[in-house]
This record gives sequence, structure tokens and C-alpha cells, in this order.
Amino acid sequence: MIRPVLPGDVSAVARALLAVPESARLALCRRIFGGAAEAAVHCAMLGRLHPLWGDGSLSAAARRYALADEPFLDDPAYLDCTRLVLRELASVLETGREGPAG
Repeated sequence: MIRPVLPGDVSAVARALLAVPESARLALCRRIFGGAAEAAVHCAMLGRLHPLWGDGSLSAAARRYALADEPFLDDPAYLDCTRLVLRELASVLETGREGPAG
């Protein structure tokens, strides 16, 4: 993924996760992170957007999926999704590795 990660990136991924059942959220989150990473490499190598994943941002990768309407920040399910995104982001930043796009 392209850095920096903006608040809108976190929101877009959380909204994509909110649109799927809770049991599917971790896998989708990792797929989005992997897609963003794949797109970042593609853009760097070829100088153009990845046909599926966009520009390497998390927001572009998330928008490949349906996004739930943005709820208020006090929505418990949205908070859970946002926490998941932030945990994955922290893991990627700590390890430097993003999973495959799948």
C-alpha cells in the first residue's frame, strides 16, 4: 500500500467490512490490504493503476467492494470494524508484510 494511510482509508476499509458478515471480515480486511500492496507494486513498476486494486491506497482497494453507508462513530459494529482495520494496519507496519490479495 502507498503511505501515508489517511483516515479516509481506514474508514473505507471499515465500511467494506461492515457490509459483510462478521465471520468474513478478517479475510476481507486482509484481502484489501493485500490488494493495496499488489497495486502499489504494479503502479511503481508500470506507472499506471492496477486494473482491480487501483492506486495502491487502502481506500481504492476497499472500493472494489460494496461499502456500507458511513455510520456515526458510536455505532458498535462500525467501531469493531475500525478496530480490526487498525489492528491489521499495526501488524503490517510492525512486520512490513501484507498478505496476498486473493
